[in-house]
Amino acid sequence: MTNPLLDTWTTPFGLAPFDRIRDEDFAPAFDAALAAHKAEIDAIAANPAAADFDNTVGALEAAGKELDQVLSVFYTVAGADSTPAREELQRAFSPRLAAHSAEITANKALFARVADLWARRDDLDLTEEQQRVLMLTHRGFVRSGAALTGAEDARMAEIKSRLAVLGTQFTQNLLADERTWTLALSEDDLEGLPGFLISAARAAGKEKGADGPVITLSRSLITPFLQFSPRRDLRELAWRASVARGANGGATDNRAIAAEILSLRAERAALLGYDSFAAYKLETEMARTPDAVRDLLMAVWTPARAQAEADAAVLEAMMHEDGINGDLEPWDWHYYAARRRVAEHDLDEATLKPYLQLDRMIEASFACANRLFGLEFTPLDLPLYHPDARAWEVTRKGQHVAVFIGDYFARGSKRSGAWCSAMQSQARYPQVRHPIVINVCNFAKGDPALLSYDDARTLFHEFGHALHQMLSDVTYPSISGTSVARDFVELPSQLYEHWLEVPEVLAEFATHAETGQPMPRDMLDRLLGAATFDMGFQTVEYVASALVDLAFHEGAPPADPMAKQAEVLAELGMPRTIAMRHATPHFAHVFSGDGYSSGYYSYMWSEVMDADAFAAFEEAGSAFDPERASALETFILSTGGSRDPAELYTAFRGRLPGVEALLKGRGLAAR
Repeated sequence: MTNPLLDTWTTPFGLAPFDRIRDEDFAPAFDAALAAHKAEIDAIAANPAAADFDNTVGALEAAGKELDQVLSVFYTVAGADSTPAREELQRAFSPRLAAHSAEITANKALFARVADLWARRDDLDLTEEQQRVLMLTHRGFVRSGAALTGAEDARMAEIKSRLAVLGTQFTQNLLADERTWTLALSEDDLEGLPGFLISAARAAGKEKGADGPVITLSRSLITPFLQFSPRRDLRELAWRASVARGANGGATDNRAIAAEILSLRAERAALLGYDSFAAYKLETEMARTPDAVRDLLMAVWTPARAQAEADAAVLEAMMHEDGINGDLEPWDWHYYAARRRVAEHDLDEATLKPYLQLDRMIEASFACANRLFGLEFTPLDLPLYHPDARAWEVTRKGQHVAVFIGDYFARGSKRSGAWCSAMQSQARYPQVRHPIVINVCNFAKGDPALLSYDDARTLFHEFGHALHQMLSDVTYPSISGTSVARDFVELPSQLYEHWLEVPEVLAEFATHAETGQPMPRDMLDRLLGAATFDMGFQTVEYVASALVDLAFHEGAPPADPMAKQAEVLAELGMPRTIAMRHATPHFAHVFSGDGYSSGYYSYMWSEVMDADAFAAFEEAGSAFDPERASALETFILSTGGSRDPAELYTAFRGRLPGVEALLKGRGLAAR
């Protein structure tokens, strides 16, 4: 009996045959696929023919098909539907993959072929895309340590392997803390909570095998609980549990792991000749330098902090009016901010949520993609990895474009947050491949499932990433879709959030779960009018996290990351009533892998562009202006990493943006 992970899949659209795959298939498939890829790499390096683009760089692009196939399935289920067996496999695979990657970049014969091509690049008659792929390949080898020799070469391999182990351990520790903590609620504790939250808490209790409703550390539960529970003592318990993730002592404590990761990253950068890990990491991003990142963040920090301090005074006064003396505490902010929103904008989450049904918001995201890019979405009845997941075929003018998978509900087996990944990236080499894209979110279940406005923005955000994958139109897989600079990758996702705020979109798709009536025009106006409500809080919690991340990686690695975090926040004058969005022990963006390390700022860097990019549609007179939509696809969504991002943005907009549009969009511009 063959291993289904190693078969040539004849399923519709080449989707993984999830109904045939078992956990025990992963290890033997991984072993076989890894060995096959090693053999392919060795053959490329030992090719007796002189190096040319096709037999070296092109061959590298084509290699590893089996390994990609195995890993695309494994990491999809490991992140979205974890089990102890899958976690054990992840711990086993991570160091072996790191070692495999290190072996490739340390292969001197292979690097010699790439370096030879790079030296002769002007004489090779390459297309622009091939020139870009060659540059990125050569740069990737050099930045991975291919030019190192002897003890330094061996040490680099050790560092990469250890970092892979630590990143996996950090993620699994965080998942364990999130999975095991619950706050059981008695019937009396439900007083003051809206129906949607009570329903979600009961569903969570059922999933956990509890006797009654519970609050978990899922954002879709804990945030509305902090907003609505009049029980200050219970809010404090929930808030403290959330901020303590990864810092509870024992086997799941991430603090020592974070310290070791920072030390190893600094050593890695030093081996490559960089002053700091931040200097190494930012060299290939749009920002280029730590100073450029800090300048942006501080330009936003100053007005945001001032706004947050003013807001805190208002909320504290509201608390005192309730007869609660003393200082406003972090677990009070959401509760009084929600009440203030009702008072100032007549917006109550419990009244608003029935208009934001999950299925209708999915329809809205699809409808916008149809009007902008002509995409159509047809449900598919195919076996997937979990009953909650669902799939659609994406077509344009009757032609297949992609498969889109949505997995929207929180569960104990799913890591927190929301993300987009491609189980198969678009490419035309070595053969045509259509994207298979997945969005994973953590929304509360319900009948029907209802979203907060923030949840709806998350849905649009992740679908923006999905569009970047679906509309990719390049030749080589290494530059497909979201394979772009980290501070450019968030542009399509954050830009797409703007279409949720288009009045005609909400007027059509924000319909009441019980009556089917559209959101009343006055409520819609109030919702859009409150777009910048509490933006001081949101900006401060984010920018503080980004500045701590930068500080961790800019100088010598801190022996005690928690002390360094405290030092940075003290220097900033961090408001005591606001916590970092991601404190060090649960800062998965930064410590689960290198993706956002020294790069958490990138959301804001991209926001500078997304605010300016949407203004292009506003200037054209319509959020669905066909000329602007065509330019967006041509210069941003279809190009992947085939050109420099600054060049691409300039081609779309005619210039690079300044920070003014961002400050205006967040309501932080000087009045």
